[in-house]
Amino acid sequence: MSQAEGRSRGKGSGRGGGHNIKLSKSLSYLLRHGAAKMGFQLDPGGFLYVDEVLKHPQFKRYTADDVRQVVADNDKKRFALQEEEGTGRLQIRANQGHTLEVEELDLTPITDPAEAPTVVHGTFLSCWDKIRTQGLSRMRRNHIHFAPGEPGEDGVISGMRRTCQVLVFIDMEAAMRDGLQFFRSANNVILSPGNEEGLIPPKYFQQVLQARPRRVLPLDLPSS
Repeated sequence: MSQAEGRSRGKGSGRGGGHNIKLSKSLSYLLRHGAAKMGFQLDPGGFLYVDEVLKHPQFKRYTADDVRQVVADNDKKRFALQEEEGTGRLQIRANQGHTLEVEELDLTPITDPAEAPTVVHGTFLSCWDKIRTQGLSRMRRNHIHFAPGEPGEDGVISGMRRTCQVLVFIDMEAAMRDGLQFFRSANNVILSPGNEEGLIPPKYFQQVLQARPRRVLPLDLPSS
């Protein structure tokens, strides 16, 4: 094998997992948060051209095949690829998790609580005291993220980390009756912007469980 062939093979998608993890994290930041800071403008659907991304110094070591591999291998389906109609140019976007405004993100409104019988937010014990008094916050993101079930259940590929210690189940009937909006992303994550303050108050918590060991967590504050 010639040196040129070796370099060609080394630049493709055959590189190790660490290489792909770094690319995945860099793409997540670019597409969710950092496009403007890095000199890009998302289109109305949240897409960027892959060939333009690969010209940026942070991505110049990667190829379109690397990008395709990262998208295919991502078990949470964080990204979507498409070929632009008419030109065939490859485009990529993040399916959810944005702090950037995306006008036409592919979100399906949930119009009936029966469409999402289980809506659960995963968090950690260190956050629970604040959440049970203030509610769930979207913080700097555009939406609060939920899964349509617990990790490992059918159809649950994203929406919470497997390491989450606290599971907050939402009373969808009460929340939607009071005007809170919910959407489903292309990778089956349930999203809500919350109320006008970006919160889902504790009164909409149906049940809260500690994941391990399994037990119900009280919603009321301990007496002093």
